[in-house]
Amino acid sequence: MKAFIANRYGKKEKLQLTEVAKPIVKPNDVLVQVSAAGVNSLDSLIRNGDFKVFIPYKPPFALGHDVAGVVTQVGTNVRKFKVGDEVYARPADYSIGTFAEYVAFHENDATLKPKNINMEEAASIPLVGLTSWQSLIEIANLKKGQKVFIQAGSGGVGTFAIQLAKHLGAFVATTTSETNMPLVRSLGADLVIDYKKEDFASILKDYDVVLHSNRDAKVLEKSLQVLKPGGTLVSLVGPPTTEFAQKIGLAWYLKLVTSLLSWSVKRKAKKLGVNYFFLFMKADGKQLKEITALIERGAIRPVVDKVFPFEQTNDALTYVESGRAKGKVVITVR
Repeated sequence: MKAFIANRYGKKEKLQLTEVAKPIVKPNDVLVQVSAAGVNSLDSLIRNGDFKVFIPYKPPFALGHDVAGVVTQVGTNVRKFKVGDEVYARPADYSIGTFAEYVAFHENDATLKPKNINMEEAASIPLVGLTSWQSLIEIANLKKGQKVFIQAGSGGVGTFAIQLAKHLGAFVATTTSETNMPLVRSLGADLVIDYKKEDFASILKDYDVVLHSNRDAKVLEKSLQVLKPGGTLVSLVGPPTTEFAQKIGLAWYLKLVTSLLSWSVKRKAKKLGVNYFFLFMKADGKQLKEITALIERGAIRPVVDKVFPFEQTNDALTYVESGRAKGKVVITVR
């Protein structure tokens, strides 16, 4: 089969279209013929080597964290799916590789594709959907009537998180450029801040939750300050915490590293009486099934900016890296 492979780590490295063997199907795995794959900033970060201390992929390896496709083979222990099922998933770490014609992963990572959307739309959902779910529901426990600040509202996570927060009954503030204001308002944003002209910290006050996705340390500090006492900031970009290190089973010295990295922000959070969490989302087919129900009810709709052909996967990755994408970028494979 054909797959886009990272032969070495590096920001300037291009993925190579390579002929490789089909994945081996383990007893609990499904083999999926890829119809479409979502493209995420995480793909660039993995290729760049930004996470190799925590998730040490050994080159060469296939990239890609989102998939929608058709089951073509099931492992001997698989009970949830059969050959011919249309599924979508964010395969767990070390099972990634959706920029390929086939991918194999544990059945617990997948669920049936929503009936009311196509493969490209389905492939845009898993990573951003699970990130939003685990941030707003699992960690922050966002409730009806609370206020949430979602940064970068027109991005992949932002476009999904705004809709999920509105479904939960929250008041939603977000940042975006003037050009993308109509988009985020159409998704349900109540207060939209032009980040090029306005300082969110001078406008927002007493928020219950912040979904943080900006790597600027000053933005993180200001984000903590817009929370009310007892509020929660969930960061998607770090710094990573000791709790994260423990959760993924890192060695003691890496736990120490994360403790040092997050010491300053946790100290500031404690001084303000707020909570700081770092999220590195996990694969979860059960949560994805809950998301499917929301999509099929029309509570959440996919937002896809561009669809690239498989052969242009590197171009798709470059477009995501530009930061101009409104919603998600997808490659069509099959």
